[in-house]
Amino acid sequence: MSKAVYWMQDDCLRPGPGLPSVYVFDTEKLLKEKWSLKRIGFIYECLLELDVEIRKGNPVEQVALFAQSHGASRIITLETPDPRLQSQQKELARGFTLQVELPEPFVELKGRIDLKRFSRYWQRAQGPAMRP
Repeated sequence: MSKAVYWMQDDCLRPGPGLPSVYVFDTEKLLKEKWSLKRIGFIYECLLELDVEIRKGNPVEQVALFAQSHGASRIITLETPDPRLQSQQKELARGFTLQVELPEPFVELKGRIDLKRFSRYWQRAQGPAMRP
C-alpha cells in the first residue's frame, strides 16, 4: 500500500489515524473571512495538543509539499461542506490519491440545530457529549 499523510482541516480538528499529519492556516482565507486573533489562537492551542505539523500559506501547496516530504502518494482528509476546502481537495486530487472520509459525529442530535452561535449548539450538545 502507498504511503499516506493526513490533512487536518478547519471543519474537524481531530487527530489523524496514526499518520504524519498537517494543518495549514490558509492565509488568504484568514484575511478574506477576517478571522479574529482569538479564533486563530484557539485553533492554534487546540493543534498544540495534537501530533500535527502546523503550517501557513496556500493549503494546496503546503499539503502537497508535506506529502512529498514524507514520500506519500495518498492524502487522507475528511469530508467538508466548505466550498473552498472542497475546491482545494479537487486540486490535490490531480496530483495525489485523495481519500475523503466521513467524520465520526461528535454527538447525535435530533431536530433542527442552530449553528449561528456556538453557545446555542453547545446547550443542546453538552449533555450527550459529556455522557460516558
